[in-house]
Amino acid sequence: MALKLAEKTEFGFMGRMADREAAIATVKLAEDNGFSSIWLGDHIAFAVPIMDPLLQLAQAAALSDKVTVATGVYLLALRHPALTAKLTSTLDNLSGGRFIFGTGVGGEFPGEFAAVGVPHKERGARVSESIEVIRKLWTGEKVSHKGRHFDIPETQMLPKPVQPGGPPLWVGGRSGAALRRAAQLCDGWISYVVTPEMFAESLATIEQEMAKAGRTVDRYGTGHLYFFRIDDDFDTAWDKATAHLTRRYAMDFRKPAKRYAALGTPEQVAEKIRAFHAAGVRHFVMDPTGPDGEEMAQLERFAKEVRPLLGDL
Repeated sequence: MALKLAEKTEFGFMGRMADREAAIATVKLAEDNGFSSIWLGDHIAFAVPIMDPLLQLAQAAALSDKVTVATGVYLLALRHPALTAKLTSTLDNLSGGRFIFGTGVGGEFPGEFAAVGVPHKERGARVSESIEVIRKLWTGEKVSHKGRHFDIPETQMLPKPVQPGGPPLWVGGRSGAALRRAAQLCDGWISYVVTPEMFAESLATIEQEMAKAGRTVDRYGTGHLYFFRIDDDFDTAWDKATAHLTRRYAMDFRKPAKRYAALGTPEQVAEKIRAFHAAGVRHFVMDPTGPDGEEMAQLERFAKEVRPLLGDL
């Protein structure tokens, strides 16, 4: 593969930080168990309660001197890019450059687009144009933009981000348009509900689209948000993961859970991780499933029972 991937494999996780005490406990868990990053998802309105990820990540960054904070993923089409540029630049400064800006199109909940007055069918085009606007504003120079959706007069936004060029900007999505966006505009790609084979095929497409665009990057970020459940056997893990994910996404998740989640004994979960690593994943975002209140215990089990099985992955 000509596309240069990260040399080191890292493990982060999706956080659950409903209040200050939970944020403190989450950061401590990450630091005590060798997780490099804490990720949060994003919705305006969702099937279950959800808070603003940038505010939560600012709190987490203040509680740690070493853990990276990240969005996985921020629904960029729901916000104006100038406001997003300001918020993300601020978070990059507050975290000391420990921020990955994962973004995406979303769309499975059309009501949240209607709530903010954004046409659902325009979301992909808005994300692509928003990325262009944000990158301009992140330079800290006087810039302007005139596009299909946004018209910004000469503006200088300061302070610019701590990280040169701004935080690493990763994007999600599985469609052809999403993969072209990942190749042409972004520093990385983060997948979701795919198999290792699908990941490898998508990464090959990104590489091809990047070559067509004449674009090269020093290191391309490759992430995967991975549902998991560790239990005594596969069927027990499958049942518990299904119940959790069905409620979370307001749909029957039994078949998707079996296909897309890492379930079962530590050995079975480790086998799934190895398959994704072989496909090109270098940043795993582990998302524990199962009964409420067991998330922290699942992450600790992953660190203590699965990671040792992976060796120098």
